[in-house]
Amino acid sequence: MFPRPRLRSTAAVFTTLSALAATSLATGPSVAEPFATAPCALRRTDAHHSEGLDTWNAAYPRPARTLDAVMVFLSFPDWPPLTSPAELAADHFPATSRFFQRASYDRFTLNAYPLERWVPMPKPSTAYAIQRDWDAGHRAAYLRDALAAADSQVDFSRYDVVYFVADPDAPGVDSDATKVVNLDVPLHADGTDIRRVVTVFEKHPPDRLVLAHETGHVFDLPDLYHRPVDGKGDWDTYVGDWDLMGSQFGLAPDLFGWHKWKLGWLEPRQVVCVRGPGPTRLTLEPLGAGPGVPVIRDSGSPAFGLGDGTKLAVVRTGADTALAFEARGPVGNDAAACRSGILVYRVSGAAVSGRGPVEVIDAHPRTDACWESSVYPPLADAPVALGETFTVPENGVRVQAENRTASGAWTIEITPGRL
Repeated sequence: MFPRPRLRSTAAVFTTLSALAATSLATGPSVAEPFATAPCALRRTDAHHSEGLDTWNAAYPRPARTLDAVMVFLSFPDWPPLTSPAELAADHFPATSRFFQRASYDRFTLNAYPLERWVPMPKPSTAYAIQRDWDAGHRAAYLRDALAAADSQVDFSRYDVVYFVADPDAPGVDSDATKVVNLDVPLHADGTDIRRVVTVFEKHPPDRLVLAHETGHVFDLPDLYHRPVDGKGDWDTYVGDWDLMGSQFGLAPDLFGWHKWKLGWLEPRQVVCVRGPGPTRLTLEPLGAGPGVPVIRDSGSPAFGLGDGTKLAVVRTGADTALAFEARGPVGNDAAACRSGILVYRVSGAAVSGRGPVEVIDAHPRTDACWESSVYPPLADAPVALGETFTVPENGVRVQAENRTASGAWTIEITPGRL
């Protein structure tokens, strides 16, 4: 059951849509909010969706509070809709809100306000040439028409996130075209600037958690998949199942601890910066453990009460690089995780979205797992399992998964050596 959308009460002001870009409107804005100051916090660079987190990019809404999203459902004159707005809204909510609520440990709430009726577009669906790599002119025409059509029904000043949802059955709609469009020059309506729009073209029913992935971009998270130059080959070689921004189909789609740190969902005390050369022993709570979320212990019985302890360990390896360590397993958003253990991954603050800003390191490079369900089986068994020791090949940083506590937390030892 969705709340009624809040309708506009006065006429809106609308200006002409200007240049569009499929990348960031400003990779290094002049306004930035100080954030993490720990010695292992990489600096934010000019890279699109930089993984640096010493400051927050103020061009993006920060999901550290309740945010409101409007869903506008667009129909076309060349096709009568076969579904209702309520059915399409239910494809994405409350699943998307629940994902972020669990991922943020109840620190962030995304409220959806779907319109209850179709908003007619002025042109046939085929007139906009909708496709994954969308021509800028057709994309501009689509957004201009959509905003003008919805302007009399929506007060855009009331919302932090805008979803334009196209009739999925219209002949010109391509489900592969769903994406966030960032605007070089923002749209303007109801006295507010609209700097980005999530354009949704998903089939009904949609890909699992696809809207959560796209909403992650609204919060300045990068694509973690590898897009082959020719479009052929495996897209999931960088992170496999291990983060929604890699694949919405992943078995363990919870956001990396690094992303939770970036978004403000981890307190400074929940991140440990490990500095060598000697070993550091610490206890990591499962990343998905939060208020009321059970953790399955080695005995097979559930335990509660975790959620406020250390979630992420980091070793700085360079000016713009770091290694991250976190405990993953079938907890919370990761309920279907293939393997449990200590996940190790590289982070680069200078790598752009889609070019490997995060790379999971495989602790078992000679094996794979969960062929029937994993998006990339070679990384499905990447975590360091209980009792194992793993050394990162390129720099000799060593991690040992020593034990698990009665509550299900992991006792580990990290030795940076001399980097």
